[in-house]
Amino acid sequence: MQHNKIRNTQYVICTVFCVFLFTVLISACLPPTAPTPFIPPTPVEAAPTELLQVAFASPTAMELTLPTATATPRPSLTPAEPTATVPPPCIPSLRYLSDITFPDGTLVSPGQVIQKQWQVENNGSCDWEGGYRLKLVGGFPLGVFGEVSLYPARAGTQAIIQVDFTAPLEPGPYRTAWQAFDAGNLPFGDVVYMEVVVQ
Repeated sequence: MQHNKIRNTQYVICTVFCVFLFTVLISACLPPTAPTPFIPPTPVEAAPTELLQVAFASPTAMELTLPTATATPRPSLTPAEPTATVPPPCIPSLRYLSDITFPDGTLVSPGQVIQKQWQVENNGSCDWEGGYRLKLVGGFPLGVFGEVSLYPARAGTQAIIQVDFTAPLEPGPYRTAWQAFDAGNLPFGDVVYMEVVVQ
């Protein structure tokens, strides 16, 4: 009986060995098969929120979702300066309205004090303030040399300009002309004038 067991074991071993040998010989006689080529993954440029596909040599594809990148604002190192609205520069102007005293052609005595007054309007957008002057621009100075202060007046209001002249001693007609100047020494508005006759 024991002899049969040994014989059976030898038979099994011999059979397995023969099958193995047969498989090796058959596979050696078959034409070689082409190996599966390696396909490297293709780089894909994608935005952080897009879906990214990764290719493998296997027939199934895997999907990989990248986390969404959020930009964190950087703190400003310098404080924002407030933007101030700069008003446009004002425009000075003077409009002559009428002669209040000594209308043109008035007869005066030699050496007489003439308190001339003009009714005018500040029809510009600037207030007449310090630095606004009335300057001689033509004719005779009639005792007033250079300039006088311009009566302060707000834009859009009327004012009376008064200048104290002195009549010349020589008889004859005399004319004097004056114009307003702003704080920057620029002339503006109508020229005001006076004409008198000394006799």
